[in-house]
Formats: sequence, C-alpha cells, structure tokens
Amino acid sequence: MKRYVLCGLSNRGLASFVLPLLENGDTVAGVVDPDRARVEAFNDSVLPEGHERLPWYAPPDFDRMVDELAPDTVIVASPDHTHAGYIVAALARDLDVISEKPMVTTAADAARVLRAQRDSKGSVLVTHNMRYIPRHRQIKELIQDGRLGRITHVALDYHVDLRHGGSYFQRWNRVRALSGGLSVHKGCHHLDLVSWWIDSAPEQVFAYGALNYYGPGSPHRPRDASGEPYTGAELYERDPYYRAQAGSGAFPEPGGARTGLYGLAYRHQYPTDTYLYDDEIDIEDTYSALVRYRNGASLAYSLDFSSPWEGYRVMISGTHGQIESRHGRTPDGTPLPGSDTFTFSPLFGTPETIEVIVREGGHEGADPLLRSDLFGEPAAESLRLGLPADARQGALAVATGEAIWRSAVESRPIDIAELLDRS
Repeated sequence: MKRYVLCGLSNRGLASFVLPLLENGDTVAGVVDPDRARVEAFNDSVLPEGHERLPWYAPPDFDRMVDELAPDTVIVASPDHTHAGYIVAALARDLDVISEKPMVTTAADAARVLRAQRDSKGSVLVTHNMRYIPRHRQIKELIQDGRLGRITHVALDYHVDLRHGGSYFQRWNRVRALSGGLSVHKGCHHLDLVSWWIDSAPEQVFAYGALNYYGPGSPHRPRDASGEPYTGAELYERDPYYRAQAGSGAFPEPGGARTGLYGLAYRHQYPTDTYLYDDEIDIEDTYSALVRYRNGASLAYSLDFSSPWEGYRVMISGTHGQIESRHGRTPDGTPLPGSDTFTFSPLFGTPETIEVIVREGGHEGADPLLRSDLFGEPAAESLRLGLPADARQGALAVATGEAIWRSAVESRPIDIAELLDRS
C-alpha cells in the first residue's frame, strides 16, 4: 500500500485527497503546512475515527518529513506559488507527485519541473479534472472516433458568476505573484481541456485583458456624493456584490476569522480582512485570446469573472462536422436550459442531439474517476482517452495562461516556446 503525504491542508487537499484516502483505508502519513493550528484543528475535529493523528511539518522541514515518514507520493494542494518548490523537492528525492492544477504559476517554474523530472525516478501527474467530466469525455470520444474530421477551430466562451468570480478577489488568487493571475489559475482548466480535446499543443497566443469589475477603480464600488469610497459597514450595506451573495457563504463576513470546509480557520493565510476593491489586486478579470496550435487548429477563447451565470458555450469545428454545447447554471444553482444535451452536426447530414451522461460526485462526477486513476491503476477508458495529465501537459496549460496575460500587458503575440523550454 502506498504512503502519501500532503503539502497544503487546503479545502481541496482536505476534501479531494486526505478524507477520501483515509476513508478508503489508504495511508496519509503527514501534512506539510505553515499553519500548525489548522492541522491540529483537523486532527481534533475532522479526522475520521480510528485514524492516527496526522503529524505536522513546517514547509522548511520537507526533507526531514521525507526522512521520517518515507512516503511514496507527495500530494501538492497548497497555494499555487508554492507548488514548484514542493514538486522539485519531491522529485529530487525520487518521489512521485500529484499536483493540484495549475501545476505551477509560471512557465519558468514549469520548465524547472520538467528538468527536475528528467533527472528523477519520480514523475508528476496534474489534477486536470475537467477532462474527466462525463460530457467532456463524450465530446472527446466523438473527436477521437473521427466524426469531426480534422479539427479546424474551437470557440470557447467561459463565464464565472459574480459570486464565484468575486470570491477570487478576496483570496490570494488576486495577486499575480501568488497565482499567476486567473488566466493561469482558472484558465489552465480550459486551456488544458481544449489541448486534450484536439490532441495538439499550443504554439502562439495573442490576447487582450483588463481589470473591469474589481479593484480600486471598479464601477461597482460604492462611493458617496463627493466620489469618495465608502468604508466599513456602510460599504457592505451598499455594495451590490455583497448584497447579491448575502446568505450564500461565498464571501467571508467582515471582521470574522476566514474559515473553510468543516469550519477550519484560515487565520495564518488571512490574518486581516480582504475585499473586492483593495489596492493590492494586480490581475485581470476579463480576457479575450486567440491561440494557434501545432496541428493548424485555432482557439478563440474568452473568460470573465463577473457574469450573471456560470458555465460556457463551446463550438468545435472540423472538416467533417461540428459540436456545439452550452452548459451552465445561475448563481443559485439553477441549470440553464440545454445544459443536459449537446449537438453534433455532420457537415453533410442531420444534426444529432446527444444526451449528457450524468454521474454522481464532485465536479459532475469527475473527481471520483480522477481519484481512481491517481490512487490506483488508470482504467482502460482513461488510457484510451488519455485522461491522466502529465507534467508536460500541465506545463503547456500554465505557459498558455501566462502567454495570455503577457500578451495583454505587452500588446504583442507570445510564442509558447519563448516562455517554456521545449527541449
């Protein structure tokens, strides 16, 4: 039986890795996290009955942890900017790594990981779980079976609703040095999905991006008659984002300790209040990009973080046909019409409406299948569809996300090879 250690007792680390592993009878030998109090609170109130308390290690003690616990696999679910350090340290000890997406925050760190993997007996898998969503596997099947012919173009229009989108701007994600920006942190999901669907690597990006909804210059920031921003209780009373999410738990309450799943506090990570209009926000909330791929296909991609609904419209065109899908929900969880089907239209023939497969579990049934592949042997279907994402694919998703924000900032096309060592 494999022994796992976790770097980062985040919500994702807790719900997607530690608890499922423990409930399955696997061994989680210890936790590396800067917040000892959070780990102790987990041991006191969340750890399933019958399991030994998880020992805590500070980040500088990673090597000591490996010496003392002898893990087989390191799971990385800490804030994005810390991933590279943990991954490279694990590979230096010839350990396997399972990394939350994005694998890292910069193309430079992605190249660093790839070099470390080449010199290691260990390997890296990245949890790009959007590949595992049943509807996405159905689309991959149609493409892989040749029903669209050679893929020529993809149009993907992705929206994040005002509750979910606004939450990013109250977390560490809002600082580029910590997240790579949302074209990396969130966009890597979509960019990896498209590369996987069309089985090709991105080569060049041209993009626009801006901070339109959040930050100190937000058009929604409440101001008094003289134009001065409101503060304190009056800010929250007047803020349309705060009022729109009231009762949902999407935003932390002002003045209270930030808490995550199972009521575990994030006092170390968020020692003070943060809000949507803070000066430190230095990323974009809106992107429009064109991406060229090695096989000649192109992607028209847009992404925004303050929408009345969450989800996407996608159209995948090929020499023999086209797939069109619209999938989404309103902030209260109501599915949008048409979310339970997608359409395949052959170039010469009658369009076909395809019912979406429904599975239980997180992310529309993706997470249980992903964990099965990560913690066991990949299923035959997973191997046939190429579902597990390796370090190279994780690196390409990060580099493409970085190319998007860099192109927007520098007003020029960005070659992926310029950012990522392809040797």
